Parts: sequence; C-alpha cells; structure tokens
Amino acid sequence: MKSQNKLGLASIILLGVNAIIGSGIFLLPNQAYSLVGSSSIFVFIFDALLVITIALSFAEAASLFTKDGGPYVYAKEAFGDFVGFEVGFIKWIISMIAWATMANGLATALAQIFPALNHRPAQIAVMSGIIIGLSMINILGVNFSKIINNIATVGKVIPLILFIVVGIFFVKISNFHPIVPANFSNQNFGAAALLIFYAFTGFESIAVASEDMENPQKSLPRAIISVMTIVSIFYVLIQIVSIGVLGPQLSKVTTPIQAAMTQFMGSGGLVIVALGEIISISGINIASSFITPRSAVALADDGLLPAFMKKRNKRGVPVWAIIITALITLPIALSGSFTTLAAISVVSRFAQYLPTILAVLVFRKTKKDAPRAFKIPFGPIIPIIAIFVSLWLLSKASLHNLIWGFGGLVIAIPFYFIMKYLNRKHSTNNNN
Repeated sequence: MKSQNKLGLASIILLGVNAIIGSGIFLLPNQAYSLVGSSSIFVFIFDALLVITIALSFAEAASLFTKDGGPYVYAKEAFGDFVGFEVGFIKWIISMIAWATMANGLATALAQIFPALNHRPAQIAVMSGIIIGLSMINILGVNFSKIINNIATVGKVIPLILFIVVGIFFVKISNFHPIVPANFSNQNFGAAALLIFYAFTGFESIAVASEDMENPQKSLPRAIISVMTIVSIFYVLIQIVSIGVLGPQLSKVTTPIQAAMTQFMGSGGLVIVALGEIISISGINIASSFITPRSAVALADDGLLPAFMKKRNKRGVPVWAIIITALITLPIALSGSFTTLAAISVVSRFAQYLPTILAVLVFRKTKKDAPRAFKIPFGPIIPIIAIFVSLWLLSKASLHNLIWGFGGLVIAIPFYFIMKYLNRKHSTNNNN
C-alpha cells in the first residue's frame, strides 16, 4: 500500500531533474561553444556517458539500502565510521553552501526583473524569505514539499521543451561548420568537459532522503538512471538548437537561450525564458531545502551529530535538522562571498563520487548474496571506468581549487573525534 507521506517514483524523478537542471543550463551553451565550437555537442555527449558511469554506481549502491544519507551510508558501510563521517559531513556542508548560493542567485535574478529589489536590504529580505519560507514548508510535511517540487520541475522544463521543439525549425545546418574548429586541442576539450560535467552534478543528492521514498531500493536505481537519461537528452538538444540558431554569435552572448529564443520568438520568447530561469533557480532552492537537512539526519542517526537532529514530528519530518540547516545556510547566503565556497563545493563532490564507486566494488564481495534491485552489467568494468573518469576530471581542476576543495575533509576531522568522545562519555554515564 502506498503511503501518502512518501515520494513515489514519478516524484523522485522530478526531484532529481529539479536537483540537476538549474541556472547553469541557461549559461553553459555559450561557454562550451567558446572553447571547442560545434564540437561542444560531442563534449556534452561524452560527459553524459562519463557521468552515467558514476550514476550507475550510485544506482547499484542505492539498491542495497533504505536509510537516509546516500553517499554517507555507502562509505560508512564499506569503509567504516571515519570515512563515512568525512563523506557525510562534507556533503551536508557542501549542500548548505550550494543552497545558499542558489538563494543568492534567485535574489539576483529577481532583481534583474524587478529593479526595486536591486538594493541590499531588499536582497537580504528575499534571501531570508526563500530559506525561511521553504524550511517552513518542509516542516509542514513531505506532501507539501512534493507538490511544490513537482510544480517547480514541470515549470522549469516547459520553457526548455518549448525552446527545443520550436527552435529545431530555425536551425541552420551551415552554423555547424566546421564541426571541429581550427583551435581544437585536448586541453580545450578537457576544459570544456570539466565545465560541462558540473552541469550534471546533483544526481548524488537523490538518494539522501531514502526514508521519505516509497520502496527506495527499487525506486532509486530506476530514478537515477531515468533522471540522467532525461537530463542528458535535454542538454545535448539545447546545445544543438543553440548552435543551430545563433552560430558563431553563440560565443558572444551572455544568455544564449534567451538570445536564441528572442531570435525566433521575439520579445515573447525572452519573457518565457526569463520566467523559466526564475522557476529553474526556484526549483533548485526547493530541492535543496528538502534534501540538505536529510544529510544531517543520517549522521545524527549514527551518533555523529547530536541526537536531537534526527527527531521527527508526527508528520515524519526532521524538524530540528531543517531548522539547524536553515540557521547555518542563511548567514552563508547573506555573506555574499561565494567564489571560494563555490570552488570548494564543486571539487569536493568527488569526495562523494569516489568512495561510492569504490564501495560498489566492496559490496560485490561483502554483500554478494544480498538482494539487489539493480546491478551494473559487465562486472567491475563500469565502476573502474568511473574511477578513472573521476580522476581524469580532477586532473583538469586547478591546484588552488583542489586544495580548497579537499581541505574541507581536514576541517571535518575534529568534529568526528569530538562526537566520538561525547558518545563514549554519554555511554559511560549511562552504564554508571
């Protein structure tokens, strides 16, 4: 029997699409084209295949667990408490930084449409309203979050579908020549692949709220694979239409989808895309507000964060995790200093990817008899490819970003030992 307080497969897929497709897709086409021209289409396809190898590892791992936490749970089960805490704690922090950045981005986007919001007090009010308002909606229950997430996802996807369906009729084949530009190089290809790869990130968050989903061991693998397929098709088609409509002009515009839509639909197209961008960033905020607190709940369940963080109300909502997450996220959003923090969050994602991929190989031995709703075909080949892909992409990051990105793992170490000490002390007092 289905629970009305749980997310079904369709809602999980929409949550995943919402968590991935954000403001980046409205800006990426021009940046990718500037690096490798029309070959950027193949970079999107290349990245889609690479990211899918990582996502498949998440799908197999998700089929073994029903507990909240996603990458944290997989790392803890495979490699122990310390590695699990490192992955889980960093994921929670990164998720809060990402949510803060998106709240700031939404305030900025709204200010472009409504000039009255283009001053600091109004920006503070908007960001506060976003974070506090979405947190309150989450406290009301999963149903409220599910409905709003579904509406936001559909709202953001419709303008992109319209862009593809209408724009395809205005594509000029001549705009794709030369398919390989004269300045093409492996370095440019790598830079473009790294840039575009970040547009696919977010799928790792889908498994974090397993306990709020119907039959997660079956639903999550299907959702992860479905989400990555949908997003990959969207991205490739958007790049094809962008190049086909704008041609060389694509590298000169700052808002490529708006520029292309205006060219074949006039000012009406500009309005549609602007609204789509607002809805898109809003959708990311909604997904973040739902997923981020669940990262804290998973840690609290295992005694790695204070116990009150895991308490749920009568609707099954982790109220304190939501409140604490909002209280930390809000000042980050209001600080306005996101350049370094964004670099940390981007590179640190691999602190979730690599342990999960490796965990799948471990589970093949330690849980070889456990029932799985999904198992990656071809033995260990795809997870091994995913490991090399991750290392290759990391090699394209700057040393500065690598130091800041993985420096967060060092910061987490004291918190781990503090909680272990407090738990031992609590256990000793109870025994006495």
